[in-house]
Amino acid sequence: MAVSSPVCDFGWKAPDFTLPGTDGRNWSLSDVAGPNGTLIMFICNHCPYVQSVIDRIVRDAKALQALGIGVAAISSNDSVAYPQDGFDEMKAEAVKHGFSFPYLFDESQEVAKAYDAICTPDFFGFNASLELQYRGRLDASGRQAAGPDVKRELFEAMKQVAETDKGPVEQVASMGCSIKWKAA
Repeated sequence: MAVSSPVCDFGWKAPDFTLPGTDGRNWSLSDVAGPNGTLIMFICNHCPYVQSVIDRIVRDAKALQALGIGVAAISSNDSVAYPQDGFDEMKAEAVKHGFSFPYLFDESQEVAKAYDAICTPDFFGFNASLELQYRGRLDASGRQAAGPDVKRELFEAMKQVAETDKGPVEQVASMGCSIKWKAA
């Protein structure tokens, strides 16, 4: 079932974390943070919304890193119920798509809860002070990728954050598969 992320809570501070990456190292928020901002993305391997745009995510992440934006992706899905989202599968996904950013495993789901992540993909764009400035979508894609000339909403918003420390007032919520929470 498709769900949408809430609107941006401008100024909300990024919660810290330390999570294992598919590259074999542990990453904290300060390790990921860039001098001009930080993008934290909640994604997973199996979601059709993520898979339809994964190449665009990789493209835009590289372009944002060149602008001094730190980037990380986090998978928080229950990997027991969804084994395709397990850590070994995450490693393969990062290699397959040439991730230029750390892909982190939130096995406890505590980081997703701290960020109030709702769906995959769910994008959190912070300024240099780690204050939320963007909680919108990548672009107009859904379960299927939009056309090749679609506006790059996430990229343009984070470029604005890098240049001005502020995100756009108008933002369209991201939509995707719900986070797959563990049974209580």
